[in-house]
Amino acid sequence: MTAPLADTAYVLLDLALMVAVGSCLGAIAVRWGQPAVIGEILAGIALGPTLLGLLPGQLTTRLFPVSGRPFLTVLANVGLVMFMFSVGFELDHGHMRQIRSAAAAVSLGSVALPFLLGIAVAPLLYAANRSVHGHHVGRTSFLLFLGVAMSVTAFPVLARIITGLELQHRRLGTFAMTCAAGADVMAWAALAIVVAVVGGHGRLNAARLLGELLAFTLVLAFVVRPLLRRVLTGGRGRRPGSQLPFILIVTGLLISAWVTTRLGFQPIFGGFAFGAVMPRKAVMSAAPEVPLLIEKVAQLLVPIFFITTGLSVNLSGLGGQGLGELLVVLGASCTGKFVGSAATARLRGFDSRRAAAIGVLMNSRGLTELVVIQVGASLGILTERLYAVMIIMAIVTTVVTTPLFRLLYSDRLQREDGGQSPLAEAGARPGEAAAPEHATHEDAPGRAR
Repeated sequence: MTAPLADTAYVLLDLALMVAVGSCLGAIAVRWGQPAVIGEILAGIALGPTLLGLLPGQLTTRLFPVSGRPFLTVLANVGLVMFMFSVGFELDHGHMRQIRSAAAAVSLGSVALPFLLGIAVAPLLYAANRSVHGHHVGRTSFLLFLGVAMSVTAFPVLARIITGLELQHRRLGTFAMTCAAGADVMAWAALAIVVAVVGGHGRLNAARLLGELLAFTLVLAFVVRPLLRRVLTGGRGRRPGSQLPFILIVTGLLISAWVTTRLGFQPIFGGFAFGAVMPRKAVMSAAPEVPLLIEKVAQLLVPIFFITTGLSVNLSGLGGQGLGELLVVLGASCTGKFVGSAATARLRGFDSRRAAAIGVLMNSRGLTELVVIQVGASLGILTERLYAVMIIMAIVTTVVTTPLFRLLYSDRLQREDGGQSPLAEAGARPGEAAAPEHATHEDAPGRAR
């Protein structure tokens, strides 16, 4: 068998294993009240050196040969681009505007404090993690990346958790989702700055990269968006059976991801930006099946990302130093996110219990954290040990969200709230609208992971 054919055979077998094992553990995670992503990450860890690799015969290496992993990575990246399109598409701009002041304050607090704490504890980790495969990691890049990694909130996973808790029609739930969406946007912007600093080789070049990314985003918002709206609301775009909307959206999505890659950023930025600028009403009127189809493809491919991420994690090699680093990372990330979110919510007028509940929800990281970690690994910032530590942090902060929220925000408290808005109870400022009671993503492409 020739080498290309052998790689193809292994990739097909690997995909079958990933779908089977990932689906089983994902279903178990959902049954236990967790997002499917948790089971899929654990599937990768189980198939990797942590569990399967301990058995005789080097099964992980034989089943997932090094020569075939780049092909799996490409498929995973395509799935991520489509997933990030769905995340951007689901952003409810009208909802964000309606409670812009309070949500913006909590979003900023939930990002700023963990970012600063991440920078503060990074020097404790830098000495033992400043060399990756023989390459020196810049101190500034390391500090900035740790700050971003600590400040992430996973909007897609949080949306799924809130739906599972049946809070999507309650104002606390919609308020938390809006805050998470704002925090997500801030995190992606901060990550773009880190990527520019790491790859820019100097402040002027980094500023140029950021300027090019900003220019591209403006083109999407003020040129591409109006053109898409015009075509989709025109006769050809609305004609039954027309393939034009599908061709335009998918082609635009892939080109957008290609442009950001060529600029020196990750393709996920292009997918997110293209989804965020989509004229949602026009798309859902002319071709509602297109975002649904993109989301279905993403649902098939994104688990490959989770599992390939888990394959790179070797928990058996953490040791005492790794456990110490894990405690530092968990302490800084959880404390920063919880205190930053809850304290800001308290200052905005929420009572202590509801402010704490918001802090717990905002501490969920899930897929967004995994994407950030993967970016850090691709930039050569994370050692294998710190990579594993960050993965564990993403899992732990996601797993504890639902039980901690139930502990703080009991069914009795939910019944007491009824349709009452926490913001209304706190007293919204003059001219500031409270969260709408039924602010849902009714025209969103589907479920968040």
